[in-house]
Amino acid sequence: MAAVSDRITVIGVGNEFRRDDGAGPAVVARLRERAAHGGLSAGIRLVCCDGEPGRLIGLWEGAELAVVVDAAHAHPGHPGRIHRLELDGCAAWQAGTASSHGLGLGEAVELARALDRMPRRLLVYAVEGADGSLGTGLTSAVAAAVGPLTERIEQEITHYLAGPHGKASSRSVRL
Repeated sequence: MAAVSDRITVIGVGNEFRRDDGAGPAVVARLRERAAHGGLSAGIRLVCCDGEPGRLIGLWEGAELAVVVDAAHAHPGHPGRIHRLELDGCAAWQAGTASSHGLGLGEAVELARALDRMPRRLLVYAVEGADGSLGTGLTSAVAAAVGPLTERIEQEITHYLAGPHGKASSRSVRL
Protein backbone atom coordinates (compact mmCIF):
# COMPACT_ATOMS: atom_id res chain seq x y z
CA MET A 1 0.00 0.00 0.00
CA ALA A 2 1.32 3.47 -0.91
CA ALA A 3 2.15 5.99 1.80
CA VAL A 4 -0.34 8.85 2.20
CA SER A 5 2.31 11.29 0.91
CA ASP A 6 2.35 9.26 -2.32
CA ARG A 7 -1.32 10.12 -2.77
CA ILE A 8 -0.92 13.90 -2.44
CA THR A 9 -0.83 15.94 -5.63
CA VAL A 10 -0.17 19.66 -6.03
CA ILE A 11 -1.26 21.01 -9.42
CA GLY A 12 -0.15 24.41 -10.68
CA VAL A 13 -2.65 25.51 -13.31
CA GLY A 14 -1.67 28.17 -15.80
CA ASN A 15 0.48 29.46 -18.60
CA GLU A 16 3.87 30.97 -17.75
CA PHE A 17 3.76 32.94 -21.01
CA ARG A 18 0.67 34.93 -19.96
CA ARG A 19 2.16 36.94 -17.10
CA ASP A 20 0.08 36.43 -13.90
CA ASP A 21 -1.55 33.31 -15.33
CA GLY A 22 1.78 31.70 -14.40
CA ALA A 23 1.04 31.96 -10.65
CA GLY A 24 0.19 28.25 -10.32
CA PRO A 25 3.32 27.02 -12.11
CA ALA A 26 5.42 29.51 -10.08
CA VAL A 27 4.14 28.02 -6.82
CA VAL A 28 4.87 24.48 -8.06
CA ALA A 29 8.39 25.56 -9.09
CA ARG A 30 8.97 26.97 -5.60
CA LEU A 31 7.64 23.76 -4.00
CA ARG A 32 10.01 21.73 -6.20
CA GLU A 33 12.93 23.85 -4.97
CA ARG A 34 11.88 23.32 -1.37
CA ALA A 35 11.36 19.58 -1.93
CA ALA A 36 14.90 19.33 -3.28
CA HIS A 37 16.11 20.74 0.05
CA GLY A 38 13.94 18.50 2.25
CA GLY A 39 11.04 20.95 2.66
CA LEU A 40 8.33 18.45 1.68
CA SER A 41 7.68 14.80 2.42
CA ALA A 42 8.98 12.41 -0.21
CA GLY A 43 6.45 11.14 -2.72
CA ILE A 44 4.30 14.25 -3.06
CA ARG A 45 3.49 14.75 -6.72
CA LEU A 46 4.16 18.28 -8.04
CA VAL A 47 2.79 18.92 -11.54
CA CYS A 48 1.69 21.73 -13.86
CA CYS A 49 -1.33 21.71 -16.14
CA ASP A 50 -3.06 24.03 -18.61
CA GLY A 51 -6.38 23.69 -16.77
CA GLU A 52 -8.18 21.50 -19.29
CA PRO A 53 -10.82 19.62 -17.23
CA GLY A 54 -9.89 16.12 -18.45
CA ARG A 55 -6.23 16.67 -17.61
CA LEU A 56 -7.06 18.05 -14.16
CA ILE A 57 -9.22 15.02 -13.39
CA GLY A 58 -6.49 12.67 -14.59
CA LEU A 59 -3.93 14.38 -12.37
CA TRP A 60 -5.98 14.33 -9.17
CA GLU A 61 -7.75 11.00 -9.66
CA GLY A 62 -6.92 8.63 -6.80
CA ALA A 63 -5.39 11.36 -4.65
CA GLU A 64 -6.12 11.54 -0.95
CA LEU A 65 -5.39 15.28 -1.12
CA ALA A 66 -5.20 17.40 -4.26
CA VAL A 67 -4.08 21.02 -3.99
CA VAL A 68 -4.78 23.17 -7.05
CA VAL A 69 -3.20 26.61 -7.48
CA ASP A 70 -4.60 28.82 -10.23
CA ALA A 71 -4.74 32.46 -11.26
CA ALA A 72 -8.15 34.08 -10.97
CA HIS A 73 -10.12 37.08 -12.12
CA ALA A 74 -12.29 38.78 -9.52
CA HIS A 75 -14.25 42.01 -9.71
CA PRO A 76 -13.34 44.18 -8.01
CA GLY A 77 -9.89 42.66 -8.09
CA HIS A 78 -7.04 42.91 -5.64
CA PRO A 79 -3.95 41.49 -7.38
CA GLY A 80 -2.10 39.10 -5.11
CA ARG A 81 -5.12 38.35 -2.91
CA ILE A 82 -5.50 34.63 -2.34
CA HIS A 83 -8.80 32.78 -2.12
CA ARG A 84 -8.99 29.36 -0.49
CA LEU A 85 -11.71 26.83 -1.22
CA GLU A 86 -11.78 23.37 0.31
CA LEU A 87 -13.93 20.53 -0.98
CA ASP A 88 -14.27 16.95 0.08
CA GLY A 89 -15.41 14.29 -2.35
CA CYS A 90 -19.06 15.32 -2.07
CA ALA A 91 -19.03 19.07 -1.38
CA ALA A 92 -20.49 21.28 -4.09
CA TRP A 93 -18.44 23.73 -6.15
CA GLN A 94 -19.22 27.32 -5.25
CA ALA A 95 -19.06 30.05 -7.85
CA GLY A 96 -17.41 33.35 -7.07
CA THR A 97 -13.89 33.67 -8.38
CA ALA A 98 -13.43 32.70 -12.00
CA SER A 99 -10.39 30.89 -13.30
CA SER A 100 -8.33 32.77 -15.83
CA HIS A 101 -9.13 29.95 -18.29
CA GLY A 102 -12.39 29.62 -20.26
CA LEU A 103 -13.30 26.12 -19.14
CA GLY A 104 -11.46 24.83 -16.18
CA LEU A 105 -11.63 24.07 -12.53
CA GLY A 106 -15.37 24.48 -11.93
CA GLU A 107 -16.18 22.26 -14.88
CA ALA A 108 -13.52 19.75 -13.84
CA VAL A 109 -14.99 19.52 -10.34
CA GLU A 110 -18.53 18.99 -11.61
CA LEU A 111 -17.42 16.45 -14.22
CA ALA A 112 -15.23 14.59 -11.71
CA ARG A 113 -18.14 14.45 -9.27
CA ALA A 114 -20.45 13.06 -11.96
CA LEU A 115 -17.85 10.44 -12.90
CA ASP A 116 -16.97 9.65 -9.26
CA ARG A 117 -13.35 10.72 -9.85
CA MET A 118 -12.94 13.40 -7.19
CA PRO A 119 -9.97 13.25 -4.83
CA ARG A 120 -10.86 12.53 -1.21
CA ARG A 121 -10.16 16.18 -0.45
CA LEU A 122 -9.64 19.05 -2.90
CA LEU A 123 -8.04 22.28 -1.80
CA VAL A 124 -8.00 25.20 -4.25
CA TYR A 125 -5.95 28.36 -3.97
CA ALA A 126 -6.89 31.07 -6.47
CA VAL A 127 -4.50 34.01 -6.76
CA GLU A 128 -6.03 37.20 -8.13
CA GLY A 129 -3.98 38.42 -11.06
CA ALA A 130 -3.47 41.85 -12.60
CA ASP A 131 -2.07 41.05 -16.05
CA GLY A 132 -2.94 38.09 -18.25
CA SER A 133 -1.36 39.48 -21.40
CA LEU A 134 1.34 37.72 -23.39
CA GLY A 135 4.73 37.89 -21.73
CA THR A 136 6.76 36.28 -19.00
CA GLY A 137 7.12 37.20 -15.37
CA LEU A 138 4.53 37.83 -12.69
CA THR A 139 3.45 41.32 -11.67
CA SER A 140 4.93 42.44 -8.35
CA ALA A 141 1.71 41.85 -6.38
CA VAL A 142 1.32 38.28 -7.63
CA ALA A 143 5.05 37.53 -7.31
CA ALA A 144 4.87 38.70 -3.68
CA ALA A 145 2.10 36.17 -2.99
CA VAL A 146 4.07 33.15 -4.30
CA GLY A 147 6.40 32.70 -1.30
CA PRO A 148 3.75 32.97 1.44
CA LEU A 149 1.37 30.75 -0.55
CA THR A 150 4.09 28.13 -1.00
CA GLU A 151 4.64 28.10 2.77
CA ARG A 152 0.88 27.87 3.39
CA ILE A 153 0.59 24.86 1.09
CA GLU A 154 3.49 23.17 2.88
CA GLN A 155 1.68 23.78 6.18
CA GLU A 156 -1.57 22.36 4.74
CA ILE A 157 0.25 19.20 3.62
CA THR A 158 2.06 18.82 6.95
CA HIS A 159 -1.23 19.23 8.82
CA TYR A 160 -2.94 16.74 6.51
CA LEU A 161 -0.21 14.16 7.04
CA ALA A 162 -0.26 14.69 10.81
CA GLY A 163 -3.78 13.67 11.61
CA PRO A 164 -7.52 13.97 11.38
CA HIS A 165 -8.91 15.93 8.50
CA GLY A 166 -11.42 18.73 9.17
CA LYS A 167 -14.60 19.58 7.36
CA ALA A 168 -14.67 21.51 4.12
CA SER A 169 -14.58 25.29 4.35
CA SER A 170 -13.94 28.25 2.12
CA ARG A 171 -12.54 31.67 2.85
CA SER A 172 -10.41 34.42 1.40
CA VAL A 173 -7.07 34.84 3.06
CA ARG A 174 -4.47 37.55 2.77
CA LEU A 175 -1.04 35.96 2.97
